[in-house]
Amino acid sequence: MNLKGQSIAVLGAGGSGLAAAELALACGAQVDAFDSGSSEKLSAAVERFNGIGVTLRTGEAALAPTAHYDLTVMSPGISLLWPIARAFSDASDELVGEIEFAFRANKAPIIAITGTNGKTTTTALITEMLNGAGLKAVAAGNIGLPFSEVVRLGEVYDWVVLELSSFQLETISSFSARIAIWLNFAPDHMDRYDSVEDYRAAKARLFMNRSDEAVAIVRKGVEIAPEWPQIEFSAFEPESDYYYSDKEICHLGSAERFDFSSCELQGRHNAENMMVALAVADHLSIQREAIVPTLQAFLPPSHRCEKVGVKGGVTFVNDSKSTNLHSLESALSSQDERVVLLVGGKEKGLDYSTLNELVSSKVKHAVCIGEVAPSILQHWSSLVSCEQAENLAAATERGFAAASEGDVVLFSPGTSSFDMFSGYEARGDAFRDAVANL
Repeated sequence: MNLKGQSIAVLGAGGSGLAAAELALACGAQVDAFDSGSSEKLSAAVERFNGIGVTLRTGEAALAPTAHYDLTVMSPGISLLWPIARAFSDASDELVGEIEFAFRANKAPIIAITGTNGKTTTTALITEMLNGAGLKAVAAGNIGLPFSEVVRLGEVYDWVVLELSSFQLETISSFSARIAIWLNFAPDHMDRYDSVEDYRAAKARLFMNRSDEAVAIVRKGVEIAPEWPQIEFSAFEPESDYYYSDKEICHLGSAERFDFSSCELQGRHNAENMMVALAVADHLSIQREAIVPTLQAFLPPSHRCEKVGVKGGVTFVNDSKSTNLHSLESALSSQDERVVLLVGGKEKGLDYSTLNELVSSKVKHAVCIGEVAPSILQHWSSLVSCEQAENLAAATERGFAAASEGDVVLFSPGTSSFDMFSGYEARGDAFRDAVANL
Protein backbone atom coordinates (compact mmCIF):
# COMPACT_ATOMS: atom_id res chain seq x y z
CA MET A 1 0.00 0.00 0.00
CA ASN A 2 1.66 3.19 -1.20
CA LEU A 3 0.37 6.32 0.56
CA LYS A 4 3.24 8.61 -0.37
CA GLY A 5 2.09 12.21 -0.39
CA GLN A 6 -1.32 11.42 1.09
CA SER A 7 -2.65 12.98 4.27
CA ILE A 8 -4.15 10.58 6.80
CA ALA A 9 -6.17 11.37 9.93
CA VAL A 10 -6.26 8.77 12.70
CA LEU A 11 -9.12 8.90 15.20
CA GLY A 12 -8.54 7.32 18.60
CA ALA A 13 -5.44 7.29 20.80
CA GLY A 14 -5.54 3.66 21.93
CA GLY A 15 -3.52 0.73 20.64
CA SER A 16 -5.42 0.45 17.35
CA GLY A 17 -5.00 4.15 16.63
CA LEU A 18 -1.29 4.14 17.37
CA ALA A 19 -0.77 1.02 15.21
CA ALA A 20 -2.73 2.59 12.32
CA ALA A 21 -0.64 5.75 12.56
CA GLU A 22 2.60 3.77 12.48
CA LEU A 23 1.41 1.76 9.46
CA ALA A 24 0.38 4.93 7.63
CA LEU A 25 3.80 6.47 8.29
CA ALA A 26 5.51 3.30 7.06
CA CYS A 27 3.49 3.57 3.83
CA GLY A 28 4.68 7.14 3.26
CA ALA A 29 1.70 9.15 4.48
CA GLN A 30 1.58 12.37 6.46
CA VAL A 31 -0.37 11.64 9.65
CA ASP A 32 -2.35 13.64 12.18
CA ALA A 33 -4.12 12.03 15.16
CA PHE A 34 -7.21 13.08 17.10
CA ASP A 35 -9.00 11.93 20.26
CA SER A 36 -11.79 13.91 21.92
CA GLY A 37 -10.87 12.65 25.38
CA SER A 38 -9.42 15.13 27.86
CA SER A 39 -5.79 16.17 27.50
CA GLU A 40 -5.20 15.26 31.15
CA LYS A 41 -6.31 11.66 30.68
CA LEU A 42 -4.50 11.36 27.34
CA SER A 43 -1.14 12.81 28.40
CA ALA A 44 0.60 9.42 28.10
CA ALA A 45 -0.95 8.86 24.67
CA VAL A 46 0.25 12.28 23.52
CA GLU A 47 3.79 11.22 24.43
CA ARG A 48 3.42 7.90 22.57
CA PHE A 49 2.26 9.65 19.40
CA ASN A 50 4.98 12.29 19.74
CA GLY A 51 7.46 9.43 19.94
CA ILE A 52 6.56 8.35 16.39
CA GLY A 53 6.46 11.91 15.10
CA VAL A 54 2.68 12.41 15.09
CA THR A 55 0.81 15.23 16.80
CA LEU A 56 -2.20 14.05 18.81
CA ARG A 57 -4.91 16.70 19.26
CA THR A 58 -7.22 16.10 22.20
CA GLY A 59 -10.44 17.41 23.72
CA GLU A 60 -12.48 20.00 21.85
CA ALA A 61 -9.58 20.61 19.46
CA ALA A 62 -10.03 17.07 18.14
CA LEU A 63 -13.53 17.88 16.90
CA ALA A 64 -12.28 20.43 14.38
CA PRO A 65 -10.29 18.91 11.48
CA THR A 66 -7.24 20.97 10.67
CA ALA A 67 -7.26 20.11 6.95
CA HIS A 68 -9.01 18.00 4.33
CA TYR A 69 -7.71 14.42 4.44
CA ASP A 70 -7.35 11.80 1.76
CA LEU A 71 -8.32 9.15 4.29
CA THR A 72 -9.47 8.96 7.90
CA VAL A 73 -8.80 5.77 9.87
CA MET A 74 -11.10 5.29 12.85
CA SER A 75 -10.53 3.16 15.95
CA PRO A 76 -13.32 0.68 16.79
CA GLY A 77 -14.20 2.33 20.10
CA ILE A 78 -15.58 5.34 18.21
CA SER A 79 -19.15 5.18 16.96
CA LEU A 80 -19.95 6.46 13.49
CA LEU A 81 -22.61 8.62 15.15
CA TRP A 82 -20.22 10.48 17.43
CA PRO A 83 -19.39 14.13 16.61
CA ILE A 84 -15.73 13.36 15.91
CA ALA A 85 -16.67 10.70 13.33
CA ARG A 86 -19.19 12.98 11.63
CA ALA A 87 -16.71 15.85 11.50
CA PHE A 88 -14.00 13.78 9.83
CA SER A 89 -16.43 12.05 7.49
CA ASP A 90 -17.15 15.49 6.03
CA ALA A 91 -13.44 16.43 6.02
CA SER A 92 -12.14 13.28 4.29
CA ASP A 93 -12.40 11.62 0.91
CA GLU A 94 -12.95 8.30 2.69
CA LEU A 95 -13.46 7.07 6.26
CA VAL A 96 -12.56 3.47 7.18
CA GLY A 97 -11.84 1.46 10.30
CA GLU A 98 -8.46 0.18 11.42
CA ILE A 99 -9.26 -3.37 10.25
CA GLU A 100 -10.12 -2.22 6.72
CA PHE A 101 -7.00 -0.02 6.61
CA ALA A 102 -4.69 -2.87 7.61
CA PHE A 103 -6.41 -5.28 5.22
CA ARG A 104 -5.49 -3.10 2.25
CA ALA A 105 -1.79 -3.71 3.01
CA ASN A 106 -2.15 -7.31 4.20
CA LYS A 107 -0.79 -10.23 2.14
CA ALA A 108 -1.66 -13.28 4.26
CA PRO A 109 -4.92 -15.28 4.07
CA ILE A 110 -7.32 -14.53 6.90
CA ILE A 111 -9.41 -16.60 9.26
CA ALA A 112 -11.93 -14.17 10.79
CA ILE A 113 -14.05 -14.95 13.85
CA THR A 114 -17.08 -13.06 15.12
CA GLY A 115 -19.91 -13.84 17.51
CA THR A 116 -21.27 -12.49 20.75
CA ASN A 117 -19.22 -14.85 22.92
CA GLY A 118 -16.29 -17.22 22.61
CA LYS A 119 -14.33 -15.17 20.06
CA THR A 120 -11.16 -14.81 22.11
CA THR A 121 -11.02 -18.45 23.17
CA THR A 122 -11.65 -19.69 19.63
CA THR A 123 -9.17 -17.26 18.07
CA ALA A 124 -6.43 -18.31 20.50
CA LEU A 125 -7.33 -21.99 20.08
CA ILE A 126 -7.14 -21.90 16.27
CA THR A 127 -3.90 -19.91 16.33
CA GLU A 128 -2.20 -22.35 18.70
CA MET A 129 -3.54 -25.30 16.71
CA LEU A 130 -2.13 -23.99 13.43
CA ASN A 131 1.25 -23.22 14.97
CA GLY A 132 1.31 -26.64 16.63
CA ALA A 133 0.72 -28.23 13.22
CA GLY A 134 3.81 -26.53 11.79
CA LEU A 135 2.14 -23.55 10.12
CA LYS A 136 2.92 -19.95 11.01
CA ALA A 137 -0.10 -18.09 12.38
CA VAL A 138 -0.71 -14.97 14.45
CA ALA A 139 -3.75 -13.81 16.41
CA ALA A 140 -4.75 -10.17 15.98
CA GLY A 141 -7.65 -7.75 15.88
CA ASN A 142 -9.62 -7.76 19.11
CA ILE A 143 -6.97 -10.05 20.67
CA GLY A 144 -3.21 -9.73 20.81
CA LEU A 145 -1.68 -7.26 18.36
CA PRO A 146 -3.69 -4.72 16.37
CA PHE A 147 -4.02 -5.89 12.78
CA SER A 148 -2.14 -2.79 11.57
CA GLU A 149 0.86 -3.70 13.71
CA VAL A 150 0.96 -7.24 12.33
CA VAL A 151 0.98 -5.86 8.79
CA ARG A 152 3.58 -3.17 9.51
CA LEU A 153 6.03 -5.58 11.14
CA GLY A 154 6.14 -7.51 7.87
CA GLU A 155 6.44 -11.09 9.16
CA VAL A 156 5.33 -13.69 6.60
CA TYR A 157 2.43 -15.76 7.93
CA ASP A 158 0.54 -18.71 6.56
CA TRP A 159 -2.56 -17.39 8.33
CA VAL A 160 -3.68 -14.29 10.21
CA VAL A 161 -6.42 -15.21 12.69
CA LEU A 162 -8.59 -12.18 13.47
CA GLU A 163 -11.03 -11.79 16.33
CA LEU A 164 -13.53 -9.20 15.09
CA SER A 165 -16.14 -7.34 17.11
CA SER A 166 -19.21 -5.64 15.69
CA PHE A 167 -17.45 -2.32 16.30
CA GLN A 168 -14.57 -3.36 14.05
CA LEU A 169 -16.88 -4.69 11.35
CA GLU A 170 -18.97 -1.50 11.15
CA THR A 171 -16.29 0.22 9.11
CA ILE A 172 -15.07 -2.40 6.62
CA SER A 173 -15.69 -2.09 2.89
CA SER A 174 -13.36 -4.37 0.88
CA PHE A 175 -12.27 -6.66 3.75
CA SER A 176 -12.73 -10.37 3.13
CA ALA A 177 -11.72 -13.58 4.90
CA ARG A 178 -10.76 -16.95 3.43
CA ILE A 179 -12.51 -18.65 6.38
CA ALA A 180 -15.29 -16.62 8.04
CA ILE A 181 -16.64 -17.95 11.36
CA TRP A 182 -19.93 -17.03 13.07
CA LEU A 183 -19.93 -18.54 16.57
CA ASN A 184 -23.23 -17.40 18.06
CA PHE A 185 -25.43 -14.38 18.54
CA ALA A 186 -27.31 -12.77 21.42
CA PRO A 187 -28.32 -9.18 22.26
CA ASP A 188 -25.43 -7.00 23.42
CA HIS A 189 -24.11 -3.44 23.18
CA MET A 190 -27.59 -1.93 23.31
CA ASP A 191 -25.90 1.21 24.60
CA ARG A 192 -24.32 1.56 21.13
CA TYR A 193 -26.98 0.19 18.78
CA ASP A 194 -30.58 1.28 18.34
CA SER A 195 -31.81 -2.30 18.02
CA VAL A 196 -30.72 -5.94 18.15
CA GLU A 197 -31.14 -5.99 14.36
CA ASP A 198 -28.59 -3.19 13.98
CA TYR A 199 -26.11 -5.07 16.16
CA ARG A 200 -26.60 -8.27 14.14
CA ALA A 201 -26.27 -6.39 10.85
CA ALA A 202 -22.91 -4.98 11.97
CA LYS A 203 -21.59 -8.48 12.68
CA ALA A 204 -23.03 -9.86 9.44
CA ARG A 205 -20.81 -7.47 7.47
CA LEU A 206 -18.13 -10.14 7.89
CA PHE A 207 -19.81 -11.92 4.97
CA MET A 208 -20.26 -8.92 2.67
CA ASN A 209 -17.30 -9.87 0.44
CA ARG A 210 -16.56 -13.44 -0.64
CA SER A 211 -13.73 -14.81 -2.74
CA ASP A 212 -14.17 -18.00 -4.77
CA GLU A 213 -12.25 -20.16 -2.27
CA ALA A 214 -13.95 -18.75 0.86
CA VAL A 215 -16.03 -20.84 3.27
CA ALA A 216 -18.27 -19.96 6.23
CA ILE A 217 -18.28 -21.94 9.47
CA VAL A 218 -21.55 -21.21 11.29
CA ARG A 219 -23.58 -22.52 14.21
CA LYS A 220 -26.41 -24.77 13.04
CA GLY A 221 -29.72 -22.96 12.76
CA VAL A 222 -28.16 -19.57 12.04
CA GLU A 223 -29.44 -18.03 8.86
CA ILE A 224 -26.47 -16.05 7.66
CA ALA A 225 -24.60 -15.72 4.36
CA PRO A 226 -26.69 -18.22 2.37
CA GLU A 227 -24.57 -17.62 -0.73
CA TRP A 228 -21.44 -18.90 1.05
CA PRO A 229 -20.45 -22.59 1.19
CA GLN A 230 -21.14 -23.51 4.81
CA ILE A 231 -19.88 -25.90 7.46
CA GLU A 232 -22.26 -26.19 10.43
CA PHE A 233 -21.56 -27.09 14.05
CA SER A 234 -23.56 -27.47 17.25
CA ALA A 235 -23.11 -29.10 20.65
CA PHE A 236 -26.89 -29.07 21.12
CA GLU A 237 -28.33 -30.01 17.71
CA PRO A 238 -27.80 -33.45 16.14
CA GLU A 239 -27.11 -33.85 12.44
CA SER A 240 -24.76 -30.88 12.26
CA ASP A 241 -21.59 -31.30 10.25
CA TYR A 242 -19.85 -31.28 13.65
CA TYR A 243 -21.90 -32.46 16.64
CA TYR A 244 -21.52 -33.60 20.25
CA SER A 245 -22.26 -37.10 21.53
CA ASP A 246 -21.18 -38.81 24.77
CA LYS A 247 -18.43 -36.23 25.42
CA GLU A 248 -17.05 -36.75 21.93
CA ILE A 249 -16.99 -34.38 18.96
CA CYS A 250 -18.12 -36.17 15.85
CA HIS A 251 -17.89 -35.28 12.17
CA LEU A 252 -21.01 -36.21 10.21
CA GLY A 253 -20.27 -38.94 7.69
CA SER A 254 -16.90 -39.75 9.24
CA ALA A 255 -15.85 -42.40 11.74
CA GLU A 256 -13.35 -39.96 13.24
CA ARG A 257 -14.17 -38.86 16.80
CA PHE A 258 -12.44 -36.43 19.13
CA ASP A 259 -12.52 -37.11 22.88
CA PHE A 260 -13.51 -33.74 24.34
CA SER A 261 -13.32 -35.07 27.90
CA SER A 262 -9.53 -35.32 27.48
CA CYS A 263 -9.26 -31.54 27.03
CA GLU A 264 -8.52 -28.82 29.56
CA LEU A 265 -11.43 -26.86 28.07
CA GLN A 266 -14.75 -28.01 29.49
CA GLY A 267 -18.43 -27.17 29.05
CA ARG A 268 -20.59 -27.47 25.97
CA HIS A 269 -19.97 -23.87 24.96
CA ASN A 270 -16.26 -24.73 24.79
CA ALA A 271 -17.08 -27.93 22.92
CA GLU A 272 -18.48 -25.69 20.18
CA ASN A 273 -15.28 -23.64 20.16
CA MET A 274 -13.36 -26.89 19.76
CA MET A 275 -15.66 -27.97 16.92
CA VAL A 276 -14.81 -24.80 15.04
CA ALA A 277 -11.09 -25.46 15.42
CA LEU A 278 -11.54 -29.04 14.16
CA ALA A 279 -13.60 -27.79 11.23
CA VAL A 280 -10.81 -25.38 10.28
CA ALA A 281 -8.21 -28.16 10.49
CA ASP A 282 -10.28 -30.58 8.43
CA HIS A 283 -11.05 -27.91 5.82
CA LEU A 284 -7.31 -27.24 5.50
CA SER A 285 -6.56 -31.01 5.33
CA ILE A 286 -4.45 -30.93 8.50
CA GLN A 287 -4.07 -34.40 9.96
CA ARG A 288 -5.67 -34.93 13.38
CA GLU A 289 -2.53 -36.41 14.91
CA ALA A 290 -0.76 -33.10 14.22
CA ILE A 291 -3.24 -31.08 16.30
CA VAL A 292 -4.68 -33.32 19.03
CA PRO A 293 -1.91 -32.65 21.63
CA THR A 294 -2.33 -28.88 21.21
CA LEU A 295 -6.11 -29.03 21.44
CA GLN A 296 -6.04 -31.24 24.53
CA ALA A 297 -3.56 -29.01 26.37
CA PHE A 298 -5.16 -25.68 25.45
CA LEU A 299 -6.09 -23.59 28.48
CA PRO A 300 -8.82 -20.94 28.35
CA PRO A 301 -7.56 -17.34 28.39
CA SER A 302 -7.67 -15.52 31.71
CA HIS A 303 -11.03 -14.25 32.99
CA ARG A 304 -13.05 -16.81 31.00
CA CYS A 305 -14.54 -19.40 33.39
CA GLU A 306 -11.11 -19.57 35.05
CA LYS A 307 -10.78 -21.46 38.31
CA VAL A 308 -8.96 -19.07 40.68
CA GLY A 309 -9.16 -20.83 44.03
CA VAL A 310 -10.78 -23.29 46.40
CA LYS A 311 -11.50 -22.29 50.00
CA GLY A 312 -13.39 -24.42 52.49
CA GLY A 313 -14.50 -26.75 49.73
CA VAL A 314 -15.95 -23.81 47.75
CA THR A 315 -14.62 -23.31 44.20
CA PHE A 316 -14.22 -19.77 42.87
CA VAL A 317 -14.56 -19.23 39.11
CA ASN A 318 -13.56 -15.98 37.42
CA ASP A 319 -15.65 -15.21 34.32
CA SER A 320 -15.03 -11.46 34.24
CA LYS A 321 -15.02 -11.58 30.42
CA SER A 322 -18.79 -12.14 30.72
CA THR A 323 -19.93 -8.76 29.38
CA ASN A 324 -23.39 -9.76 28.11
CA LEU A 325 -26.28 -12.03 29.01
CA HIS A 326 -25.39 -14.77 26.54
CA SER A 327 -21.97 -15.26 28.14
CA LEU A 328 -23.61 -15.31 31.59
CA GLU A 329 -26.07 -17.91 30.30
CA SER A 330 -23.23 -20.06 28.93
CA ALA A 331 -21.28 -19.87 32.20
CA LEU A 332 -24.30 -20.85 34.29
CA SER A 333 -25.32 -23.65 31.94
CA SER A 334 -21.84 -25.17 32.15
CA GLN A 335 -21.91 -25.55 35.95
CA ASP A 336 -22.98 -28.90 37.36
CA GLU A 337 -22.86 -27.69 40.99
CA ARG A 338 -25.17 -25.23 42.71
CA VAL A 339 -23.97 -21.67 42.14
CA VAL A 340 -23.56 -18.58 44.24
CA LEU A 341 -23.54 -15.94 41.53
CA LEU A 342 -21.74 -12.59 41.67
CA VAL A 343 -23.32 -10.48 38.93
CA GLY A 344 -23.70 -6.92 37.65
CA GLY A 345 -21.79 -3.88 36.48
CA LYS A 346 -22.55 -1.20 33.91
CA GLU A 347 -26.13 -0.53 32.90
CA LYS A 348 -26.34 -1.51 29.20
CA GLY A 349 -30.09 -1.81 28.79
CA LEU A 350 -30.05 -5.65 28.91
CA ASP A 351 -33.06 -7.64 30.12
CA TYR A 352 -31.90 -9.97 32.89
CA SER A 353 -35.41 -11.46 33.19
CA THR A 354 -34.64 -13.56 30.09
CA LEU A 355 -32.50 -15.74 32.37
CA ASN A 356 -35.18 -16.26 35.02
CA GLU A 357 -35.67 -19.98 34.36
CA LEU A 358 -31.93 -20.74 34.31
CA VAL A 359 -31.31 -18.69 37.45
CA SER A 360 -34.13 -20.52 39.27
CA SER A 361 -32.61 -23.90 38.42
CA LYS A 362 -28.90 -23.12 38.90
CA VAL A 363 -28.45 -20.30 41.44
CA LYS A 364 -28.88 -20.65 45.22
CA HIS A 365 -27.89 -17.05 46.00
CA ALA A 366 -27.01 -13.95 43.97
CA VAL A 367 -24.91 -10.97 45.03
CA CYS A 368 -25.42 -7.95 42.76
CA ILE A 369 -23.04 -5.05 42.16
CA GLY A 370 -22.75 -1.95 40.00
CA GLU A 371 -25.17 0.32 38.18
CA VAL A 372 -27.43 -2.52 37.09
CA ALA A 373 -27.75 -4.12 40.55
CA PRO A 374 -31.20 -2.62 41.39
CA SER A 375 -32.60 -3.89 38.09
CA ILE A 376 -31.27 -7.41 38.67
CA LEU A 377 -32.72 -7.44 42.18
CA GLN A 378 -36.08 -6.41 40.77
CA HIS A 379 -36.06 -9.33 38.30
CA TRP A 380 -34.59 -12.08 40.49
CA SER A 381 -35.41 -11.40 44.14
CA SER A 382 -38.69 -13.33 43.83
CA LEU A 383 -36.83 -16.30 42.30
CA VAL A 384 -33.76 -16.76 44.49
CA SER A 385 -32.12 -15.26 47.55
CA CYS A 386 -30.51 -11.96 46.43
CA GLU A 387 -28.58 -9.11 47.98
CA GLN A 388 -26.62 -6.05 46.83
CA ALA A 389 -23.00 -5.27 47.68
CA GLU A 390 -21.23 -1.95 47.34
CA ASN A 391 -18.15 -3.33 45.60
CA LEU A 392 -16.61 -6.53 44.29
CA ALA A 393 -14.55 -7.28 47.38
CA ALA A 394 -17.65 -7.10 49.58
CA ALA A 395 -19.60 -9.20 47.06
CA THR A 396 -16.90 -11.89 47.16
CA GLU A 397 -17.04 -12.01 50.96
CA ARG A 398 -20.84 -12.25 50.96
CA GLY A 399 -20.80 -14.88 48.24
CA PHE A 400 -18.37 -17.00 50.26
CA ALA A 401 -20.57 -16.62 53.34
CA ALA A 402 -23.61 -17.85 51.37
CA ALA A 403 -21.78 -20.85 49.88
CA SER A 404 -21.53 -24.37 51.28
CA GLU A 405 -18.88 -27.01 50.70
CA GLY A 406 -19.14 -28.26 47.12
CA ASP A 407 -20.70 -25.03 45.79
CA VAL A 408 -19.24 -22.78 43.11
CA VAL A 409 -18.95 -19.03 43.59
CA LEU A 410 -19.20 -17.85 40.00
CA PHE A 411 -18.22 -14.28 39.12
CA SER A 412 -19.98 -13.79 35.78
CA PRO A 413 -21.14 -10.16 35.60
CA GLY A 414 -23.25 -10.37 32.42
CA THR A 415 -22.37 -6.80 31.51
CA SER A 416 -19.36 -4.55 31.01
CA SER A 417 -17.15 -3.17 33.75
CA PHE A 418 -16.76 0.51 33.01
CA ASP A 419 -18.92 1.75 35.89
CA MET A 420 -16.31 0.46 38.36
CA PHE A 421 -13.19 -0.72 36.46
CA SER A 422 -11.03 0.18 33.48
CA GLY A 423 -11.90 -3.10 31.75
CA TYR A 424 -12.79 -6.74 32.32
CA GLU A 425 -9.12 -7.62 32.95
CA ALA A 426 -8.87 -5.21 35.88
CA ARG A 427 -12.23 -6.48 37.13
CA GLY A 428 -11.08 -10.10 36.95
CA ASP A 429 -7.81 -9.28 38.69
CA ALA A 430 -9.78 -7.57 41.47
CA PHE A 431 -11.88 -10.71 41.92
CA ARG A 432 -8.78 -12.89 42.02
CA ASP A 433 -7.32 -10.58 44.72
CA ALA A 434 -10.59 -10.65 46.67
CA VAL A 435 -10.59 -14.46 46.68
CA ALA A 436 -6.95 -14.52 47.83
CA ASN A 437 -7.81 -12.13 50.67
CA LEU A 438 -10.73 -14.15 52.05
